[in-house]
Amino acid sequence: MGIIGKSVSLTLLALLCFTSSVFTLGVNQPGLAPDHLTLPPSPPPVKAPIKVPTLPPAKAPIKLPTLPPAKAPIKLPTLPPAKAPIKLPTLPPAKAPIKLPTLPPTKAPIKPPVLPPLSPPKFNRTLVAVRGLVYCKPCKYAGVNTLIGAKPVKDAVVRLVCKNKKSSISETKTDKNGYFMFLAPKTVTRYGIKGCRAFLVKSPDAKCSKVSTLHGGDKGAYLKPVVKPGNSTTIINKFTYGIYNVGPFAFDPACPK
Repeated sequence: MGIIGKSVSLTLLALLCFTSSVFTLGVNQPGLAPDHLTLPPSPPPVKAPIKVPTLPPAKAPIKLPTLPPAKAPIKLPTLPPAKAPIKLPTLPPAKAPIKLPTLPPTKAPIKPPVLPPLSPPKFNRTLVAVRGLVYCKPCKYAGVNTLIGAKPVKDAVVRLVCKNKKSSISETKTDKNGYFMFLAPKTVTRYGIKGCRAFLVKSPDAKCSKVSTLHGGDKGAYLKPVVKPGNSTTIINKFTYGIYNVGPFAFDPACPK
């Protein structure tokens, strides 16, 4: 708006100057009567120029804060040159794998022969032999079922009683080691051995003559077969006997109180 107003003012001023000069020229020329002078119409009054609003003075530019100088870049330590890579030794070429010999195809498994069924076992009617030992216990262990400190008894009497279809009794004596073995009657075999028992009967020493309860020597001990191969039988007078064990038996001493 300020530029347009100024332009209009300058135009009007130039027009007014031109009109004044023409009017002056007509008046000063001779032969022209003032009455015959025709003046141009008066221009319209010039409007007052538009007053352009005064803008406030521009603010001073904002002064940016001065930053501190940047720190010098950190200088990284210079690393020593890397060592040359270790060259691995070149291994000789691997040997070709050993080719295993090809085995011939296996033969069909041998089928075992079919054995005929076994016949039922026969009852063993072997004759019976009974063996054992007899001891005398010391006074320290009288009445106690132990053989600690015991001594063998010679000529002690041992009895075998078998109750079967025909009851039978057999007796024998011990040797110097207290060992005895007697043969059961031929009417007694392994088939009927369950009815037999062995008893400790008599001692030759009056100071050690009370039959103890050790291993049933007082009430009768059951026979125990020897199952170890090679020792379970013996041949006496061309007869085969199955061996059975009893005891060991013991006598209690008569000790002073």
